[in-house]
Amino acid sequence: MHPLWSNFFRQRRQEKTLSERLREIPVFSELRKGELRKLEKIVHLRRYRPSEEVFREGEPGVGMYIIRFGGVDILQRSEDGSEQLLTHLEAGDFFGELALLDEAPRSATARATEPTELWGVFRPDLMDLIQRDPRLGLKIVLPLARLVGERLRRTNELLKRVSEVER
Repeated sequence: MHPLWSNFFRQRRQEKTLSERLREIPVFSELRKGELRKLEKIVHLRRYRPSEEVFREGEPGVGMYIIRFGGVDILQRSEDGSEQLLTHLEAGDFFGELALLDEAPRSATARATEPTELWGVFRPDLMDLIQRDPRLGLKIVLPLARLVGERLRRTNELLKRVSEVER
């Protein structure tokens, strides 16, 4: 597994409720019960068959996903056109969270590896929630920014190590 794409928040997981899963995601971990209930109202369940794409590299990002059960490969197309596996994600893992901040094109493809159920949080729903409850929105967006910042720091560390090896 590529260290940049490894899920450093992963813990041993068992079947859990949506509320329990949301609380395990760093972006939502500080929300109180009532706030989690508001968030749960905008979460959508999606089902995927083996080899079915959740999203494709280059498509506009629309939201993040939490794996309820099953598995998802994160793949990126190489310059020669082949697909490179960046990481494999399992129940409790999450991906695509950057799409909650902007609609930039996806940097990778997400594909189910087995029958998979995902909980999706989509940007338009989150923007509506933020308009209705700005305080709750701030409690989601600030941790999201911290998460993106942490991933950027890890990327910078990895690039620094690669640069040092190449010298």
